[in-house]
Amino acid sequence: MIHFNKTSLLFCGLLLAIPAAAAVAGEAKSGYEYIMPESRAMQDDDFENPGLLTVEQGQHLFNNKQSDASKACAECHGKDGTGLNTENIARYPVYSENAAEIVTLQKQISRCRVDNTAGKTLPTDHPDLVALETFVRNRAIGEAVNVQTDGPMTELLQKGENLYRTRYGLIDMACYHCHDLYPGQMIRGQKISQGQGNGFPAYRLDSGEITNLHQRIQQCLTLMRAEPFAADSEDIKLLGLYVMSRSNGLTIETPAVRY
Repeated sequence: MIHFNKTSLLFCGLLLAIPAAAAVAGEAKSGYEYIMPESRAMQDDDFENPGLLTVEQGQHLFNNKQSDASKACAECHGKDGTGLNTENIARYPVYSENAAEIVTLQKQISRCRVDNTAGKTLPTDHPDLVALETFVRNRAIGEAVNVQTDGPMTELLQKGENLYRTRYGLIDMACYHCHDLYPGQMIRGQKISQGQGNGFPAYRLDSGEITNLHQRIQQCLTLMRAEPFAADSEDIKLLGLYVMSRSNGLTIETPAVRY
């Protein structure tokens, strides 16, 4: 027998009750525009933003040689990442022609660790990799997201958009329904955002932890009572690529504060 979660049914019912005409997708807006004023204040305050603790953890990992490595990231990229190219950071995810695959910022950091510091390979979304990803993305705060949308990305983005518009789970809804039709509408005391990726990795008040974009996608699929995409699956790479491309022109806010 299938047991439906009351919260999920309420979530679906409330959305269906919102007139579709009330929400029309317009210019890209950061999730910052939709959060509560107190959450904005938290994000903007370097002493109050809890995501900065993860930035500091990543900074420590970046600056110091780890026990399994031959050197620290900082030996190539400068202490505190002063040698990092922030415009390049803003372009992730990218397409690697050599590997013939989408490469996320975390994946690039992981490969760099293994290839250049002889560090051991860590599984995707290992806490150390998430911390490093958060730190490196934070170095580019204020840069405009600039994901490539032409060339080999064209077909990949179309596949990602198809996933974005696909209905999932027992809730039988797509990302498109919430984030294109209903941004600004209230659900469970919070405004629905456009689902932009410019703030990720972000600190989620709901879970009390830093969450990168792929992890957030997995959480959304769980909320829709669907089987989440695996961490290294092609589907999550494609959907993550498309979601981040929608944020082109928005400035990086990592670590943003989101519900």
